[in-house]
Amino acid sequence: MTSYGHERPAPGAPDFRFVELETVGSTNSLCFDKARQGDAGHLWIRADEQTTGRGRRGRDWSSPIGNMFASLLLIDPKPVERIGELPLAAAVALAEAVDKAAGTLQLVSLKWPNDLLVEGSKLSGILLEAETLNDGRQAVVLGFGVNCVSHPPLSLYQATDLRSLGYQVTAERLFECLAETLADNLSRWQQPGGFEGIRRAWLKRAAHLGKTITVRTAQEEITGTFADLDARGHLVLKQDGGGERTIYAGDVFLPGA
Repeated sequence: MTSYGHERPAPGAPDFRFVELETVGSTNSLCFDKARQGDAGHLWIRADEQTTGRGRRGRDWSSPIGNMFASLLLIDPKPVERIGELPLAAAVALAEAVDKAAGTLQLVSLKWPNDLLVEGSKLSGILLEAETLNDGRQAVVLGFGVNCVSHPPLSLYQATDLRSLGYQVTAERLFECLAETLADNLSRWQQPGGFEGIRRAWLKRAAHLGKTITVRTAQEEITGTFADLDARGHLVLKQDGGGERTIYAGDVFLPGA
């Protein structure tokens, strides 16, 4: 029986705490509320349903019952100068968790920086947010939304869900796998040079490596060939004429999409 609201060790990751709730506005927002109240971090919050879920760039995130919604609160994660690598580490962990829960070898591919795709359709979203608290601590929240049993029919991207793909994976089971794989990847990330292994794991699943893509940044649209990830996980785009651009943030689309 689910023990809603009761704090306990996270399944598969006993060094992390875990709270499960029926309905919240946003698991990310609740993590920040906990941080402002003095929480020490290493706290997972999972909800059956979100009423005000959000994605990247403030977009709404459809959050019906049956899908997985969970956020992890970290306080002063180190090395602080490499926090920008965390979305890719989270994407690798979530991809590994989906494979583990579904019993597959490499079901999902990755779209930069951290979307999971199956046959070109979006399965999940990851939202990293950070805030400097009044006491000077830095709160970092990694939010995960995965379509386990349903997906929005109309959205910015073509979407899918695990049940439609023939995989019976509950939100509870997927979270258990994610808690374990993310703990492993965070431990790896914290080691000197640890991101290089994560970068290689990400590239093995890269959906558009070597393909022509368009990246929409806040200022412009840039089209070129997805050539590589640099040592910090930024997208390296090869343009016509042989020049290269390093993209630090943006949305990736195939031409014509």
